[in-house]
Amino acid sequence: MLYFSRWKTTLIWLAVLAGVVFAFPNLLSQQQVQNLPEWAPSKKLTLGLDLQGGSYMLLQVDRQDIIKDRLNTTVDDVRRLLRDAGIGYTGLSGTGQMVQVRIRDDARVEEAKEALKELTQPVNSGLFGGGTVAEATIEEPQPGQLRILLTDQGITYRVSSAVAQSIEVVRKRIDELGTTEPVIQRQGADRILVQVPGLSDPERLKNLLNQTAKLTFRMVDTSMPVQEAIEGRPPAGSEVLYSTDDPPVPYLVQRAVLVSGENLVDAQAGYDQRTNEPIVSFRFDSKGGQRFGQATTKNVGLPFAIVLDDQVVSAPVIREPILGGTGQISGNFDVQSANDLAILLRAGALPATLTVRTVGPGLGADSVAAGEIAGMIGAALVLVFMFVAYGMLGFLANLALIANVVMIIAILTLLGATLTLPGIAGIVLTVGMAVDSNVLIYERIREEHRSGRSLIQAIDAGFSKAFSTILDANITTLIAAVILFYLGTGPVRGFAVTLAVGIATTVFTAFTFTRWLVAEWVRRRRPKAMPKGALDAIIRDFTFRFMKIRRFTFLLSAAASLASMALFATINMNYGIDFKGGSMIEVQAKSGDADVGDIRARLSELNLGDIQAQEFGSPREVLIRVQAQGGGENAEQTVITLVRAELESDYDIRRVEVVGPTVSGELAQAGTIAVIASLLAILVYIWFRFEWQFALGSIIATVHDVVLTIGIFVVTGIEFNLSSIAAVLTIVGYSLNDTVVVYDRVRENLRRYKKMPLPALLDLSINQMLPRTILTSLTTLLALLALFVFGGEVIRSFTFAMIFGVVVGTYSSIFIAAPVLILFKLRSDTFRSEKDEETEEETAPGGASKSTA
Repeated sequence: MLYFSRWKTTLIWLAVLAGVVFAFPNLLSQQQVQNLPEWAPSKKLTLGLDLQGGSYMLLQVDRQDIIKDRLNTTVDDVRRLLRDAGIGYTGLSGTGQMVQVRIRDDARVEEAKEALKELTQPVNSGLFGGGTVAEATIEEPQPGQLRILLTDQGITYRVSSAVAQSIEVVRKRIDELGTTEPVIQRQGADRILVQVPGLSDPERLKNLLNQTAKLTFRMVDTSMPVQEAIEGRPPAGSEVLYSTDDPPVPYLVQRAVLVSGENLVDAQAGYDQRTNEPIVSFRFDSKGGQRFGQATTKNVGLPFAIVLDDQVVSAPVIREPILGGTGQISGNFDVQSANDLAILLRAGALPATLTVRTVGPGLGADSVAAGEIAGMIGAALVLVFMFVAYGMLGFLANLALIANVVMIIAILTLLGATLTLPGIAGIVLTVGMAVDSNVLIYERIREEHRSGRSLIQAIDAGFSKAFSTILDANITTLIAAVILFYLGTGPVRGFAVTLAVGIATTVFTAFTFTRWLVAEWVRRRRPKAMPKGALDAIIRDFTFRFMKIRRFTFLLSAAASLASMALFATINMNYGIDFKGGSMIEVQAKSGDADVGDIRARLSELNLGDIQAQEFGSPREVLIRVQAQGGGENAEQTVITLVRAELESDYDIRRVEVVGPTVSGELAQAGTIAVIASLLAILVYIWFRFEWQFALGSIIATVHDVVLTIGIFVVTGIEFNLSSIAAVLTIVGYSLNDTVVVYDRVRENLRRYKKMPLPALLDLSINQMLPRTILTSLTTLLALLALFVFGGEVIRSFTFAMIFGVVVGTYSSIFIAAPVLILFKLRSDTFRSEKDEETEEETAPGGASKSTA
């Protein structure tokens, strides 16, 4: 396995070189990237809204607009139903949420009620058919007079449907602009939160989303001059609309719709072949094409209006029947406006009003800078520690680790993925797993060498035997990443993408690049013994009897887990503004640029809970968000008063409003379902690869770690925010990785030592893996401690949770996952001897709990 042909060596280095080439533009400024040669890769990694800023928008469905639309629709439906039934009526009108009509013949009132009964039919309001809503009721306040009342539940249902429709429309429109990974999520009952990272032209997006794009084709009313209709009263069933020209031209347009935009299947910008002017060509579905053909056949020689959002785009005369369901819209378009109109028509109608704000990085420029410094310190500590621990082999591991991170960045850049704080959490976990892979290999080499094999044989056996362990650990984490991606949303998906990419690069660097480096070192240096590391004399030959105290650790963990759940149910966590909402205050520096770090520090002294300060629009402006205080409107006013008193000497207060949470209930629910589904999938995989006892043990250990992590948030009162979700997801991955590594050695020893009692075998396995466990945990903790100390206040809750998770994950792999196998009565005879013929003949080391590691 240590021989590499020339073509294999070439492919390995081409892969590493490609990673360097495609990751390199991320070190350059945008101007430097633009100056690169055309043939050179110039794509940069897209940073999320929390790292680089972008557009932050809030769309809100206007309930009154929905009521108005429903009222007009109900009036039209009443007119249609009574006419179809041949029932005479008078006084048909609508106001508020009520439609009134008087039936001329009192003898036909009951017949009219029956005809209008269609309006009161309940509609399905549940996602899986779980409920119905009546949108209207009919009553008869006076003989012959019918009153149709629109119900509040029905209006709420329509608002909810409009929000759901708007989410899809917004997503389509933003996707048409070519932006990457926007966050589009429901917020409350009638709002949609839109975050578009790094958008270079937010005004264009604002204009694009600000239009509802309700397209209709209607006939122009030629029964009277339009000016006469303006000065007097337009005919019933018609209205005066104005064109998009400058100055606008009035048209008298019939209200009846020939065809609506709902029947549109495609719209593309193009050029008129005769005039070479920009146009928008469109195509209807079969139903719309048929209706459009019938309408144009009946009205040859008459003008018809193409109406977009109550404005006449154009009003051509029908020269001949337009058959085939296609046509074109011409007007005073330029290339950009024609393309934007085509986007609007393809995406459909958006029944929402819009409020837009552009924000700076969610972490704040000062926090991003602090995070960069902390990251460099943490990386340096990890590299130094690996070199100290393993000497020359540690140096080779560091080269592989650097190559691993470079390749992750390169692949994310090529995929066009968006890097957010949860994504960085995925990279942190990947680095930990990459270090763990190298430690596993090196410790296995050291173990094989000490058992009497030559160094070359030990290296070959070390890579071969570590392969199964590393593969199992990475596959379980990959299963979690895939399911988190498909079932999760927002930050959960960002974490899953970076984790999945990191797993692929880790396996490559561990078993290809690292092995090539070690093979080359052996070929050139021809060493006779393992390189010495400074920790050789410290972490060797452990003989701890862990299983002796398993009952105590079980009771301790059970008590801590129950206490965590009880505290969570009674006290609950200190949710940050991402979950609770709060007050939003926009300020502008009276002179010079705003100091975001100073603002955050000054407001933190007011003890108002979670405070976020961000650059907003320009360096002089800052957007401040303070979490909800839980005392109603008076408490929020107190917050605003305190902030104003603290900052008004240096800043002008420009805007104040109360905002909702950015983490919707749907996002939290989807994240929870994704985690549960990933744990179930991992249970199946480990059951298939090991035994059912191992599967249950790994899930129990992981749940134990998550529950205790939540408990520590409750006990300490540290704020639980969006970054904390990323930390919990990372802990799940780390805990699984640690547990599977221990289980793999247990499985191997079960095949090797058939007659050894299970508690003694577990002690032996844990002691053999203890050097790896200590080294991996220490390297991960070094990086996290650097982030905690130097990374700033904003990511402190994230790093705190990670540090606790690493500690508790290490604990659970020894004191929970292993003893569970005894509890479930795992038997060694379930592992057949032919699975490992070489190790079957070996005998147990001298002493049940003695390690040979």
